[in-house]
Amino acid sequence: MYVRFLICIALALLAAGVCAQPSSAPSKVVTVDRVVAVVNDEALTQYEVDDARRVVQQQLKQQKVEPPAPDVLDKQVLERLITQRALLQQAKEEGVKIDDTQVERAIQRIAQENKLSADDFRKLLAQENIPYAKYRDDIRNEMIVQRLREREVDSKVQVTDAEVDQYLATLKAQNAGETEYRLAHILVLVPEQASSDQIENRRQRAEEALRAVKSGADFAQIAAAFSDANDALQGGSLGWRPGARLPTVFADIVRDMKPGAISGVLRSAAGFHIVKLLEKRTHGEAMVVDQTHARHILVRVNELTSEADAKAKIERLKDRLDAGADFAELAKLNSEDASAAKGGDLGWLSPGDTVAEFDEAMAKLAPKQISPPIRTSFGWHLIQVIERRKQDVSVDRERSEAQTAIRQRKADEAFQDWVRQIRDKAFVEIRLDDK
Repeated sequence: MYVRFLICIALALLAAGVCAQPSSAPSKVVTVDRVVAVVNDEALTQYEVDDARRVVQQQLKQQKVEPPAPDVLDKQVLERLITQRALLQQAKEEGVKIDDTQVERAIQRIAQENKLSADDFRKLLAQENIPYAKYRDDIRNEMIVQRLREREVDSKVQVTDAEVDQYLATLKAQNAGETEYRLAHILVLVPEQASSDQIENRRQRAEEALRAVKSGADFAQIAAAFSDANDALQGGSLGWRPGARLPTVFADIVRDMKPGAISGVLRSAAGFHIVKLLEKRTHGEAMVVDQTHARHILVRVNELTSEADAKAKIERLKDRLDAGADFAELAKLNSEDASAAKGGDLGWLSPGDTVAEFDEAMAKLAPKQISPPIRTSFGWHLIQVIERRKQDVSVDRERSEAQTAIRQRKADEAFQDWVRQIRDKAFVEIRLDDK
């Protein structure tokens, strides 16, 4: 019966959308899942839209944001699914894959961040009516898109010393230290090569959204109803951003705004924007931190080296170190990162310079002590602390944070434009009116 049910669904996707029950009730016909859109050569079904809408409604409820009208919400959800499907198809073409081990480790980190055991986390998902298999698929898809972004966008972003110097000079001229802004926005996209009528239509939609928020409507609710950005259903939240990470189109305007203020309609290559400044804060104090001079040996887990093989290799290396082998020499011969040529030397590290698992393991070591095998997202490590010191890192950290902020801003803008291009070139057929 199960096989027959699957066959019926397959036929339904190709034909009229109904399927007869087994022969025990030949006269009864039931409606099954129907195709609501086709993205290139893949179908999006009503079940997928309904399931995604349910998740979004839960998120909005948790954030205490009133959901938009049902038809508007459905449109937002469908557009998000279409964009995600186009990105996943692009990832498949590029050969981007995330294996089961990576997915499980990501879920473990999410559980740990929420101070939950693996079993408790599964129970929490069950309470929210989220099947674990579905959750795993969603996490895998998010990781695939992130990996695709890193490869196609982030890796190509360059930040010059001149840009860092200019950024720091601007901060100094403002005499305000490092100012960060918590923002929300609304983006009304304009398709590439849009006609003048299309542009005017999108501008009027943005003006309509602006009138609503200026008249006192909740900004998050209007963002959920009007914005075409990926964060629309999170109320348009952009979180905290330093000045260098502000999107170029409203960077100068936001710096002069007061908390609670709302901009006018702003134009960019992507479309029309409205931004609200929620809060801002200033930093600039001296920063003295505990630094650690450390070295490591890394054995990566990848398509060529399995989890078991990588762990076995790192354990053999640990045995050799315990027997008196030279750490630097073993690192030069075996470590699989750029530090190998320097005997695994990572230089002076400040808190947060490495991933959490590495940081935590390193913090527990005494000088000259070698860690047991440590697993991070990069693979298996052996860590040795050489020495520690207190250091004022204000200048170095200032430049590092400026570089990171500029890079992230440029990457955000490039990614938004890149996603729009992927979406625009996809063949999309909407079948919402099909019966």
